[in-house]
Amino acid sequence: MENYEIMFIVKPTLDEETIKSTVKSLETIVTDMKGKVETKDMGKRELAYPIKKEISGFYYCLTVKASHDCIAEFDRKARLNENILRHQIIKLDEE
Repeated sequence: MENYEIMFIVKPTLDEETIKSTVKSLETIVTDMKGKVETKDMGKRELAYPIKKEISGFYYCLTVKASHDCIAEFDRKARLNENILRHQIIKLDEE
């Protein structure tokens, strides 16, 4: 198990229930593969530049302790999810 930080941006045009289910589905990917996840909602923010014709989005930060296979599966599913504008996975240094 290794430590990762994952940030992703959800489309702002979605209703609140869809946004919550999108975040929950991404958390479930990690927990189903025996990982630990802590979610931080960073709220709605303006983007530095338009992404898929959107100028703002809901930012979320996940602190994850999981295996490499789990993170690879998260990356795959986040790319396929149409509600996600952009995501980034960062491996944290061991302390």
